[in-house]
Amino acid sequence: MFEDPRIDDITADDLLGDYPAVQYVPPEGAFHLDLHTRLGELYDFASLESERLTFAGVSVPVVTRRMLDRMKKATVRPKDRADAAAIVEEFGPQED
Repeated sequence: MFEDPRIDDITADDLLGDYPAVQYVPPEGAFHLDLHTRLGELYDFASLESERLTFAGVSVPVVTRRMLDRMKKATVRPKDRADAAAIVEEFGPQED
């Protein structure tokens, strides 16, 4: 998948630390992965609409575009609203 020896540097302490997410940016490519270990008060993992995708031979749960759109729009954080706008700009409006 990635030729990144630093990926092994991500520890359980990193994932369970003060922040609910760890962002991993691969050495190549124009994307990042947000690894979430806990959520805020609006959602819990059981309520997330997700699908399983295969990434480099590994099946992983990923929230759907519709769910991500709902989550980003339901927040008051400017960063989340900017993310929602960037998603629409990149992929077009979300159809329900």
